[in-house]
Amino acid sequence: MKKKIKGSFLLSILTFFAMPFFAQNNNFENAVRESVRHQMEIYPQSTLKDLYKHFFQDRYGPGHIIDDTTAAGRYLQHELDSYTTIAGEIAEPTGWQHNFYRVNLSVIKDKLIPYDVFLSAFVRSVNGITSIPIEDWKQEWGEIEKIIKSMGLSLLDYEKDNEEIDVKLEKGNYVGHHSDIFNKAYSPHYRIVSRKIFEEELLPLLEKQKGNQ
Repeated sequence: MKKKIKGSFLLSILTFFAMPFFAQNNNFENAVRESVRHQMEIYPQSTLKDLYKHFFQDRYGPGHIIDDTTAAGRYLQHELDSYTTIAGEIAEPTGWQHNFYRVNLSVIKDKLIPYDVFLSAFVRSVNGITSIPIEDWKQEWGEIEKIIKSMGLSLLDYEKDNEEIDVKLEKGNYVGHHSDIFNKAYSPHYRIVSRKIFEEELLPLLEKQKGNQ
C-alpha cells in the first residue's frame, strides 16, 4: 500500500513539473478571464486578433528590438504629429501577468511626461526584454484561446482570426497586429513600457502632475 501511495505521489510530482509554468499557476484561468473582460469592457469592438495582441505583448512587448534609437525617435515624433484627437486610457497593463503597460502617447501631448523621458523608457523597455521560446508561447496561447472561446463573447470573425493566428505561429511568427475594426474604432496611439520602468519612473511623474492640477 505504501509503495502504491509513494508511486502515485511521485507520478503527481513528475506530472506537475512536466506542466508548463502558467498551467501550474492556480490563478492563470481567472487572470486570463479578468484580463479579457477588462479589455472587452473598454474596447467592446475588439476581435480575437486584438485579444491576441493584448496577450502576446505581455510576453514579447512590441515584438522587436530597437537597433536605431534615433529612428525610433523620428517615428515616435511622426506619429505624434499625425493626429490631434486624444482617446483611450493613459496606461493599461498587458495580458494576464501585466509584464508591460501600453502607455498612451497623450502623456507627451498633454505634457505629463517629457518626450525624452518617455522615449528613453520605451527604448530601455524594449531592449531589456527576455523572450520566451515560440513553442512555449504557442502552448500558452492555446490555453488562453480555449479560455476566451469558453467565455462566449461572439467575437467577429473568430474562426477566421484564430486560423490566421495559428498559421503565423506555425511559421514562427508570433507578432500580432490590431484589427482594422479596432484601429477605426479607437485609433490607438501608445508605446509599450515595462512594468518596472513604468511604475518606478513614469507613474511618479503622472501622479505628480495629477497632484499639481
